[in-house]
Amino acid sequence: MSVMGFYPVLMSRDVAAAASFYREVVGFEATFESDWYVSLRLDAFELAILAHDHTTIPAGYGAPPRGVIVNLEVDDVDAVHRRVTGHADIEVVLPIRDEDFGQRHFIVAAPDGVLLDVIQPVPPSDEYADAYAQT
Repeated sequence: MSVMGFYPVLMSRDVAAAASFYREVVGFEATFESDWYVSLRLDAFELAILAHDHTTIPAGYGAPPRGVIVNLEVDDVDAVHRRVTGHADIEVVLPIRDEDFGQRHFIVAAPDGVLLDVIQPVPPSDEYADAYAQT
């Protein structure tokens, strides 16, 4: 098997609004766009937004996401924080902070109940250092 792609598809109540969020806040660009499906790309990364009530979704599974966090790992979380929190309509649900497990991050509310966690790896505390695989 030759894998050509592997990416999440988030079901949405408002495909255009969700796609707009990921374009404006994260910087994705559309590679396919219709009223029921938008395929987005940022460098080698992909994300798709699909209308939760589209006929391609099997019966009983057409629901917007719940309990989903999308991680965006960056090299300068503070710069992204300044840019993202400059949008008046962005709700910060977790202020920027350092975590002992090796992250500096903040979380914003994305459309459809999704959370966008913007992360910069930082050295973990001694308590967590051994949890990381040696590469």
